[in-house]
Amino acid sequence: MTTTVAPPVPAVPRTASPYRHSFSRSLRSEWIKLATLRSTWWSIALVAFATVGIAMLSAQLMAGQGYPPAQYVVGALQLTMLLAGILGTIAVTGEYSTGMIRSTLTADPKRGSVLAAKMIMVAALLFISSLAIFLLAAVAISPLLQGQGESFPWATPGEWMPQILTASAAMAVFALLGASFGFVIRSGAGAIAATVGLLFVLPVVLGIFSTPDHQWEWLRVIANHLPSMAATSAISPTDGFGLTQVEGYVTLGAWAVAGIAAGWISLRSRDA
Repeated sequence: MTTTVAPPVPAVPRTASPYRHSFSRSLRSEWIKLATLRSTWWSIALVAFATVGIAMLSAQLMAGQGYPPAQYVVGALQLTMLLAGILGTIAVTGEYSTGMIRSTLTADPKRGSVLAAKMIMVAALLFISSLAIFLLAAVAISPLLQGQGESFPWATPGEWMPQILTASAAMAVFALLGASFGFVIRSGAGAIAATVGLLFVLPVVLGIFSTPDHQWEWLRVIANHLPSMAATSAISPTDGFGLTQVEGYVTLGAWAVAGIAAGWISLRSRDA
């Protein structure tokens, strides 16, 4: 009896995949995640509505009183900073709540790279969108100022552009702080509560208990170095109040670095 031997199957040569992981692909992935969240665009829409609306109301009520026109444009920052911080928390905690963070870390095992891509994209989105919204607010108040016998100094950008750029950078820092709380706390409700507490509640509480008594000078020092107060000092420094402009810039930068460092430590030392 003869045995029939099947002909050998030719080996199929394996070709290298044209798709290789890179940091630019991580950035693109983070952009897709942010862009496909409805909460992202709702948050930006609310920032635009609040910024433009408050700017127009301020220009209508306070024009002619000697305030710089750029002050009307950035006047809503104390409100919109909360939206920026919340957007940052959602960008991170949404992945933890759905379990997508595991897929993210599988695609890119380098956790520092994951953190950097997330933070860069969140900060860039808030900076660019805030800059566009502030410019829109400046356009919106221009006819109102003209009706009050004033004009927006478009021909001299040195009078208003530094304030708008600083306010946009501050919005990016607030978003980074929210994202940092997201990595550390990993709970949407908890991270949002911590962000609101740092940006809004704590300054109010310290402001209530601050007194002219030198015994409580340390409370004023703490209050002046909180993110919201540092942003105010960097945007519109006032002699004898808060920090100097340079101190405001340094303090904002220090908060951003501290937040990123806390997020990096949490991401590296804990399981997803």
